Formats: sequence, structure tokens, C-alpha cells
Amino acid sequence: MDILMIVPASIIVFVLGASIGSFLNVVVYRLPAGLSILWPPSRCPHCLNQLKAYDNVPVLGWIWLRGRCRYCKSKISLRYPVVEAITGLIFILVFLVFKVSIFTIGYWAFCCWLLALSLIDLDTMTLPNPLTQSGLVIGIIFQMVVGFLPEASWQGLVNSLMRAIVGAVVGLWLFEAITIIGSIAFGKAAMGAGDAKLAAMMGAWLGWRYLLLASFIACVLGALVGSSVIIRSRQKLAQKMPFGPFLALGSVITLFAGNAILLSYMKLFFPAS
Repeated sequence: MDILMIVPASIIVFVLGASIGSFLNVVVYRLPAGLSILWPPSRCPHCLNQLKAYDNVPVLGWIWLRGRCRYCKSKISLRYPVVEAITGLIFILVFLVFKVSIFTIGYWAFCCWLLALSLIDLDTMTLPNPLTQSGLVIGIIFQMVVGFLPEASWQGLVNSLMRAIVGAVVGLWLFEAITIIGSIAFGKAAMGAGDAKLAAMMGAWLGWRYLLLASFIACVLGALVGSSVIIRSRQKLAQKMPFGPFLALGSVITLFAGNAILLSYMKLFFPAS
């Protein structure tokens, strides 16, 4: 794609992503609280005044208001514009890597689900079933579309469907096994039930091979961050830590670099094959 086209296209993509990021903020706040994510419209959680359209502009709205509600002057968390900006940047990255394709649309959705689940897990130590289950279903549908579209092949659709189902089952079984083994070894639950459901969702989107890679990356990152937190804060090993964000980050890394990582691994350990 010509540079003259990339810049304006990227701006449009960023605005789209930031706007969806604004909606993700609503999902992250309301879904764990059992509130509707559609009604009422965005409003200040303190004075309950409905936000004006120009106050709700992604990123810029927060800057215009200087991080405070127009009506009651309560502080607006910096996380809102940060999530919007991160979503916009993720949308640009997916667009630049996968160009104008069905993969771009699909992976935009996948990354949005991962981001929302990560933030909720950080806030509440839970991974809501409505998000993991809907992400699983959409992942399976996405794989079916990808398998069918190139040659309108029903065989391709069935193969992709089976690949998604196998990936989901492997993800669920793998983390259920880790939970059982960890519970026996440590005498208590080693992992939340939501992590297995998130892994199933990941398997549907990535397939079982890339699921294993994403899970390995997540474990490495989780071990590094967990060790750092324990050393710095002198917390006990029993301190709970959400694993969903690490699974999400492992999935995103695998999405963009999974093939390169696996090829490097094969060349390193199986140079003659």
C-alpha cells in the first residue's frame, strides 16, 4: 500500500479503534456490575449527568475536560483515554500487518475481547462468562468464514470448523488439567475457572498449535512479573494474581509473531528437518 494511502487510512483506523475503545470502557465498567452496556448512555458515575457528544470524543474528550466531569468536577480516570488510545493503536497494527482483509476485521474483534477481559480480570479477578463464551462462538464462526471464503469450499469450512473446535477443546482440557494438578500439589485452587474458558476461546481463534505457544508465552511472562512483584513488595507466594492479562498478551504476541517464533524454534532445535 502506498505511503500516501497508509497515513490517512491509519488515521481513520485509529479513530475507529479509539471509538470502540470508548465502548470497551463501558463494557469493563458495567458488565461486572451487572448493568446494561447499552442503556443508559454514557454518564458521570458520581453526579449521573449524561455526557455531551463532544465530551465523549475518544481521547480528546478527556483532554478537553482536563480529566474532570464538566458538571461535578469529579476526577475522570486516566485509564479511559489510555484504553481508547491503546485500542486505536492495536487497530492500526492489525491493519498494517493484515491489510484490507477478513483477517483484519476478525483480529480487531479478537483483540477487543482480549483487552476487555484483561481489564475486567485486573479489576475483579474474574473473567465473565458472557465475554469468554461469546468470544468462543465468534472465533469459531470466524474460522468457518476464513475456511469457506477463498474458494467457496465447504470442505474448507468443515476443516476450519474442526480446527477451531479442536483448539477450543485443547485449551479447555489443558487448563482444567493444570487446575486439577495445581490443586492437588498446593492443596488449593491454582487457577480460576475463567482462565480455562479464556484458553478455549483462544484455541478457537488461534488453533491448538498457536494456543500452546500463546500459553507458554503467558506462563513465562506471568512467572517473570509475579517474581518481580514478590521480590519488590515482599509479598507471599500465596498472593493471588490475575492470569487473564498474560494469556491475552501471549495471544497478541502469537497473533503477530507466532509463525516467526515457531520457525526460529524449528531452525534452532531441528536444523536438518
